[in-house]
Parts: sequence; C-alpha cells; structure tokens
Amino acid sequence: MFGEEIRKMLFQVITSWQVLAVTVLLVLYIFLINYVANIYYRSPRSRMPLVPKAKNAAKNSDTVSPVPQGEDELGLEDEAPVK
Repeated sequence: MFGEEIRKMLFQVITSWQVLAVTVLLVLYIFLINYVANIYYRSPRSRMPLVPKAKNAAKNSDTVSPVPQGEDELGLEDEAPVK
C-alpha cells in the first residue's frame, strides 16, 4: 500500500526524539490532571471510627426500635379481607 520510502520516513518521524518527548509529556500531563481532579472531587468520607462487625451487629440488634402498631403515615389501616 505504502511505498518503501514513505514507510521509512513515517518510521523516522514516529521514532524522532521530538515526537517521543511530546508523547511522554502529554501522558504525564493527563496523569497530573487526573490526580488533581481526584483530590478535588473525592467523595466525603465519614469521620466516625470504624467498629468491628461483631460489635456492630450486637449493637444494632439492641437498638432496633419496634415498628409502631398505630396508624401508618398514609392513614391506611390493615384489615383482613372479608369472606
């Protein structure tokens, strides 16, 4: 498809120090931008201390509040279907 002279010239252009230097600089620039973006747009982390799972499960089972038996928020009542 390409002539032998065009292939040699294309190889020389791609392997020239200017093209390689610009490629390396662009890759480093993209990594820098990605790093800075991750610093500024990090999701906020909770500052609460981590509790081991065993203690956390025991703590949650003691503090579970029962479901109220009165009216629900929509004012609907649970009734058995009439037969």
